[in-house]
Amino acid sequence: MTLQELRYIVALADTGSFQRAAVQCHISQPTLSQQVKKLEEYLGAALFDRSLRRIAPTPVGERVVASARLVIEESNRIRMIAREGADPMARTLRLGVIPTVGPYLLPRILGAIHRAHPGLRLLLREEFTDALLAKLESGALDAALIALPPEREGLRAEPLFDESFYAALPREHALARGKQVELREFSQQSVLLLEEGHCMREQALDICGRKTAYNDEIKATGLETLRQMVGLGVGCTLLPALAVDAASVRVRGNAVAIRPFRNPAPRRRIGLVWRQRSSAERTLLTLAATMRANLPAGVAPAH
Repeated sequence: MTLQELRYIVALADTGSFQRAAVQCHISQPTLSQQVKKLEEYLGAALFDRSLRRIAPTPVGERVVASARLVIEESNRIRMIAREGADPMARTLRLGVIPTVGPYLLPRILGAIHRAHPGLRLLLREEFTDALLAKLESGALDAALIALPPEREGLRAEPLFDESFYAALPREHALARGKQVELREFSQQSVLLLEEGHCMREQALDICGRKTAYNDEIKATGLETLRQMVGLGVGCTLLPALAVDAASVRVRGNAVAIRPFRNPAPRRRIGLVWRQRSSAERTLLTLAATMRANLPAGVAPAH
């Protein structure tokens, strides 16, 4: 049983296809099939059910694949221990980020990260929280920027900053006349939400209350769509602090008014998460510290 064979069965479990697993492992499909069969014969157990449309691990296979992931993680840790003697920041990191953070945070801090760690190469992927956490668990990502806490076990979370929510209102809306907005009054309006899958949709539901009169006719894919709809007078919405910079933009003759909530204002905590015992933990701790030291105005470093 070799480390490479363990990588093959993990790839097959993740892709559900001999062809896709072979491409991922950079070998031919017959070779991968032979290696998996060889491992099954060595272990004396069928690891995969090949009768299904999508290749899936057997009950025994699920346990073997889970252990294989740990072995691969430890082998990566050994390699990183050897490399970190020179420079733990001279490596490639696969970093996931949620859509309500990525466009507003990354352009403001990537330059500082590159200047501080010129040997660090970040491969960025923007997806919903559940998809990012699944990729973290499978090893497809090294870390992710998400709203805390992560609703999964086996992860370490390093808080980065706290971000307040603001009320986004049509310019002529009654609540826009004051300098601040009461959350209770805001929750009585027609509130626009992001589509299912966005963690900020669930945060808005929790903040405003599940019984608030939400506008179900519009489910936006991003915050900028919500902002445009507010400018057209369709309803109100919540925007995180980093997304309010363009608050004075005019949409077809109407303006979007941004107002803070009265204290205690609703907020969320954003952090960097990764697998416990990750081989990149030293790198990720340094990256988190660099991010906290270079946060844009409008958010408060988490303590």
